[in-house]
Amino acid sequence: MTPSLAGRTVVITGANSGIGRATARTLAARGARVVLAVRDLGRGRAAAADLPGRAEVRRLDLADLSSVRAFAAAWTEPVDVLINNAGVMMPPPGLTVDGFEPHFGINHLGHFALTNLLLPRITGRVVTVSAGGHQAGTLDLDDPHWRSRPYRPFSAYAQSKLANLLFTAELQRRLTASGSAVLATAANPGLAATNLLSHGGSRAVRWTNALLRPLSQSDAGGARTTVHAATADLPGNSYISPRGVTQSRGRPRVTTPSKAARDPERARQLWILSENMTATTFPLPRSPHLAA
Repeated sequence: MTPSLAGRTVVITGANSGIGRATARTLAARGARVVLAVRDLGRGRAAAADLPGRAEVRRLDLADLSSVRAFAAAWTEPVDVLINNAGVMMPPPGLTVDGFEPHFGINHLGHFALTNLLLPRITGRVVTVSAGGHQAGTLDLDDPHWRSRPYRPFSAYAQSKLANLLFTAELQRRLTASGSAVLATAANPGLAATNLLSHGGSRAVRWTNALLRPLSQSDAGGARTTVHAATADLPGNSYISPRGVTQSRGRPRVTTPSKAARDPERARQLWILSENMTATTFPLPRSPHLAA
């Protein structure tokens, strides 16, 4: 059972719908002050009005690094838990405001920048939502935005979900090296009937959505792994997935991600690349008493 969260502040990106909204509902019901960080304030306010307890809405567009910086600059109080939940899956072709491929730019780089900018105020945990699709991902550090290779939407999505796990691993390494008690964890929601695929433009995407929906669990079912990653007694860099054989549904448990997601050198390289692309860095000093 989710413990009492009275007096805790939780920031959730993309919390106006889907798994993010279901996560917000569970945490608010347990007493947390939930802050919905969303691109559309109208939809965010409608979602907040339907939540139990205390819920607030602030604007955040992960496709625009200036919006990420503005959100972080306006935040002046402690954050107990940051949940990097928002994401896109196979949207129509395009670029973010900063010229990034949308999957990599929103799912990874936007959250990378947000986490580093908020980290001096985070007191408890950073949870990043990945997916089982990371197992199909390969990370091309020379061309993460698909500028010199044929663009494949699902491969771009899988790359971003792999990046989420490499980011979590390297974030935990740096937190430990700094002597921080903050934890970094990750969650795989499994197969959930959300609107994640609703913006896909191709016929293949629409067919995929139609085929998967009958097999999917509810938003609330998909949120269980995120809630567990945010509240359970866990070691850093834990990856929480549904308990079922296919990890598509079931109670949450600690699982092992792909071999590619457990490559520390790749995680370090991704971090350096992400720092350069977002002009943000890990803000905590390294403890002289711990290994670098």
